[in-house]
Amino acid sequence: MKGNEKTRCGVAGVGYLGQHHARIYHALESSELVGVYEPNEETAARVCEAYGCRRFENLQELGQACDAVSVVSPTDLHAEVSLPLIEEGCHLLVEKPLCVSSAEAELILGRAQSQGTIVQVGHIEHYNPVMDFLERAVDCPKYLTGERLAPFQPRGTEVGVVLDLMIHDVGIAMALVASPLKTVDAIGVRVLSTTEDIANARLVFQNGCVANLSASRVSEKKAREIRVFQDSGYLSLDFMNQKGHLIERKGAALEKKDVPVEKGEPLALELRAFIKCVREAETPKTDGRFGKSALEVALEITRQIQSSW
Repeated sequence: MKGNEKTRCGVAGVGYLGQHHARIYHALESSELVGVYEPNEETAARVCEAYGCRRFENLQELGQACDAVSVVSPTDLHAEVSLPLIEEGCHLLVEKPLCVSSAEAELILGRAQSQGTIVQVGHIEHYNPVMDFLERAVDCPKYLTGERLAPFQPRGTEVGVVLDLMIHDVGIAMALVASPLKTVDAIGVRVLSTTEDIANARLVFQNGCVANLSASRVSEKKAREIRVFQDSGYLSLDFMNQKGHLIERKGAALEKKDVPVEKGEPLALELRAFIKCVREAETPKTDGRFGKSALEVALEITRQIQSSW
């Protein structure tokens, strides 16, 4: 792709989250929003009018017109939507989780490899400026906790809270600890949907680090927080408000200081990184293999929860 050419982008699914993908592709200097695929006529018309783009009748036509496409359909349709786009040679950003099974993940990644296309998985927190700080500050974590809470929304309940919310923190823990997983213990309960709405998981890594992760989608408040403990002290970070503090050991005392986080819109940062990978043929930070690994841990957590019912 020539340096002065814009990357032709599309969005498959422009509901609650997909409309923001469309907005950002329209705004980025390196991309052109060509169009969308969206079964709901009213939703499609609203987005196309807002950004002056085209509504495509099917995925094949969208894929033929685009270099890169965001797949922002319901999770259980990710494979069904992704495969026709890959066949047309499109690079994909597939919202997390990558799909709903290891078999589907292998199918998506195998097809992408054979076509020479990039698959980036939308683990958005890895593009949050908070994660940039954590990656620099965390060297040898011994214990970490993650808490992710949200009020109930019918949207997203085609999967449980583990695949909906906790998978974010599964991916964060795997990246920060950088050690193979040894054991998983999990518990969860149903409240308002047919799958788990509250979950807790304890991940033990081979290097001895332990991650204790909690998620709820029936909370009265929203929260996306992580705490990381290591020999030098501990960090407490808020992904949602992009702030936090670091407590370091200074001799026999503890010193607290605010974390210098340069705020930015995580989705815009994520899509900018995706376009860069497409334009420069780079491997994404959260590529398909990473997305598959996080998915498999989340599926094991889900399996343990559901086997106890």
